[in-house]
Amino acid sequence: MRARLRKRYQEQVIPALRAEHGYANPMQVPRLEKIVVNTSLKEAIHNVKILENAADELARITGQKAVIRRARKSIANFKLREGMPVGAKVTLRGDRMWEFLDRLISVAIPRIRDFRGLNPKAFDGRGTFSFGLSEQIIFPEIDYDKVERITGMNVTIVTTARTDPEARSLLKKLGMPFRD
Repeated sequence: MRARLRKRYQEQVIPALRAEHGYANPMQVPRLEKIVVNTSLKEAIHNVKILENAADELARITGQKAVIRRARKSIANFKLREGMPVGAKVTLRGDRMWEFLDRLISVAIPRIRDFRGLNPKAFDGRGTFSFGLSEQIIFPEIDYDKVERITGMNVTIVTTARTDPEARSLLKKLGMPFRD
């Protein structure tokens, strides 16, 4: 079964983007490449159990097992040694990516407190959009009573768009709520 957002992309977004930007070839139309969801906890240096819980919640949210990320270099001021576990990340592609983006846009983002829209300037110059979420409890997969600590996460949406306006247009047509 195809994800409903992917179906909408193929039926509505591709023709709209071709008309808007004048792409001659359908392969020129920007598409989603991957979504990376990342979380890091400074408390993980002292207590690895907190990081394991965060990785488990990340896996529940995304539907894919999280990879524990380790420090690449030592930083004495943070009491951090090379190789210590500091975060967790999940890279989503294909159907899981479309399913996650659909749930993010239609369920999770509307549950953010005092939400005024995502920053439309949070692009990197090559069509990649990144934003942060301050709480994992906005996702319905997380049981509020079992949460030990509120942790945030970074979401990076990588597109094949060459420029930021093309990527912004793609995400806007997919339903991403940008601030005006």
